[in-house]
Formats: sequence, C-alpha cells, structure tokens
Amino acid sequence: MTDIDFSRLTAYQRYKLMASLIVPRPIALVTTLGANGVVNAAPFSMFNMVGEDPPLVMLSINRLHDGHLKDTAANILASGEFVVHIADEAMAPQMHACGASLPPEASELSVTGLTPVPSSTVKPPRIAEAPVAFECVLHETMETESRYVFFGRVQWLAARSGLVDTQAWRVNLREFHPVGRFGASFYTRCGDRFVLNEGGGPAAPASTPIDQL
Repeated sequence: MTDIDFSRLTAYQRYKLMASLIVPRPIALVTTLGANGVVNAAPFSMFNMVGEDPPLVMLSINRLHDGHLKDTAANILASGEFVVHIADEAMAPQMHACGASLPPEASELSVTGLTPVPSSTVKPPRIAEAPVAFECVLHETMETESRYVFFGRVQWLAARSGLVDTQAWRVNLREFHPVGRFGASFYTRCGDRFVLNEGGGPAAPASTPIDQL
C-alpha cells in the first residue's frame, strides 16, 4: 500500500493524483454568452449531478494562473445562465477542440463547426449536435482559493429524438454513447457495459437489454 499525506503535496501534485484516480468523469460541454454577444463553449470534467429536488448540477472551474477567470466562469457570474451538454462519441473531437484558448471575440462553435440553436429558457444557445442539453440558471456559487464551483438549477432538458421515453421516463441507453474523462489526455467510451444482480451477484449476460435498467 502506498500512503500519501496530502498536506505535504503541492496543489498541482494533488490535482494530478485526484484527476487521474477519480475516473471516469462525465464531461460538461458548457455554452455561455459573453457581454459582447459571443457564444463561448468549453468542456469541463469536474462536473456531475447533485440532486433532483431541486434539480442541480455542479460545475467546478479553475482560476487562471494570473488570477483572471475563464470566460465560462466570468459569463456565468455576469448572467447567471448556462447550458450543459453531454458530448457523445460522434462529437468528441469537436468537444475536445472547444478546450482551446481563443480570444474573447471568437466563438468555439464557429471554429469547431458546431451549430448553435436557440434555447427555450435561457439566452445562451444549445448545441444542435449534442444528444443532451440541460438549460440552467445559477442556483449557488462556492468560491475556493483555486476554483469557482457553480451549482446550476436545471430548468429545461432537450434530448435527441428517440432518446427519452416521456411515458415511462426511461432513457434509451442503446442509443446513448457519452464519452468520459479518464485522466491526463485520455478519454473513455461507455460501450462496454454490464449488469449486476440486485444482490451484487454475477453480471447478467451481455444480451440483457440495457434499457431495462
């Protein structure tokens, strides 16, 4: 067993260990609207669901080394609105490209070829290619020495046609192929799936319909 005292590590050392061990992480591709009207899109893997009543998601955004805020954080603080998209395998290269540093007057959507479409309840647009989009308003902000942690309240869900059964409230998992962050520059697919019995017994056969979960 390797024992590591976190109090003796630098922030960067702690980040490297935590970001490579707490995996896989879902990725939020977030759109916000700048004061200049430019749409910003950026991916963040320090992201997850917090709860359903109220429906909250969490987004953690680091401060830049010079103390300035990333465009996403600055835009959320200014407007209180953002849209969280779940990227799938088909749009993974474009999602990754949205992480590039661009000047404030340039939109990542234009550079990557992603298509903005109007949202239903917030000003930042949704991305047409994304299978899932959660329109959010800022619910609460937590500030640390290194990060802003935003809690967004989901107001609206837009899902690709055929993905959600609104009668049974089930997701067609056969048609949902999100990608996750797996530490360093690695990503992971969600295609290798298995089912465990309720008692934690052996995995069910691969033929078990995944949308029966």
